[in-house]
Amino acid sequence: MSDQIDQPRRSFLSTLALVATFAQLGAVSGASAQTRSPSPAAAGAGQHTTFAALKQIDAGVLNVGYAEDGPADGPPVLLLHGWPYDIHSYVDVAPILAKAGYRVIVPYLRGYGSTRFLSAGTARNGQQAALATDIIAFMDALKIEKAVIAAYDWGARTANIVAALWPERCKAMVSVSGYLIGSQELNKAPLPPKAELQWWYQYYFATERGAAGYAKYTHDFARLIWELASPQWKFDDATFARSAAAFDNPDHVAISIHNYRWRLGLAQGEAQFDALEQKLATFPSIGVPTITIEGDANGAPHPEPAAYARRFTGKYEHRLFKGGIGHNPPQEAPLEFARAVIDADKL
Repeated sequence: MSDQIDQPRRSFLSTLALVATFAQLGAVSGASAQTRSPSPAAAGAGQHTTFAALKQIDAGVLNVGYAEDGPADGPPVLLLHGWPYDIHSYVDVAPILAKAGYRVIVPYLRGYGSTRFLSAGTARNGQQAALATDIIAFMDALKIEKAVIAAYDWGARTANIVAALWPERCKAMVSVSGYLIGSQELNKAPLPPKAELQWWYQYYFATERGAAGYAKYTHDFARLIWELASPQWKFDDATFARSAAAFDNPDHVAISIHNYRWRLGLAQGEAQFDALEQKLATFPSIGVPTITIEGDANGAPHPEPAAYARRFTGKYEHRLFKGGIGHNPPQEAPLEFARAVIDADKL
């Protein structure tokens, strides 16, 4: 759909919905500020447990499960989750954006939830280019020409790749922890010991013991990662259980293990992605309007903002979410995350 068609309606609805939401939650306006100070309560966390609608669609090699909210003719926003999380990271973000007039779409990545491979013979490949092409195929299946894409963790890397290689498909981007495109060659270089320690699970997954351990203790493992990555996020058992159900996907373990082994060059990718990986290995710049986000209590490995700012050559802002926000800002501070999505769309 043309971006020009709904611009007046979008601006009106965005303003109306945000004013009402911010007033209800006691949020302070000031979209130009570079540092945000949400608390979980003020940011609207935990207000919803379900999505407006769950759907399925064939897209590329997958039958993709996804949540959808908002008007069908609204400007599309794709929200991409990370590992080991799921679409419920956006369960509070989606209704805020929907009320602002956006068509909000939250797909399960390959290996999660109700997303399934169409063929038993397709490689259970977790390399970065495979996940990115999944999103392009998903957009094609839904006939979405261009969308705002917002994401964190694996989802942010996927969003970065789409923005870098297919900028015509990405209207604007919100990326937690900034620029996350990587390469096998770069990953050959050793890191300082403290940095390597943060990647302990990557080395665990490099072993058959680690693969067996993740298969046996998937839920326990994911909960530990949540606790380490967001040490100040006081999520309850029900919140974790809603996401943990997505890890029961029959391909989840294989995709997770392959992803981390591929990064270290310990597992092969698919030849069909070689050309894309060669482009990504040059660390292409991203010219689409972008807001990057970091939580002040992110316990997961992440680069410093100064290390990646130059990678964004278009309109660009960086925001620090204060108040104990960890690795999963959309679920820990959904109101502020939704605000960033709308602001990025206006850059």
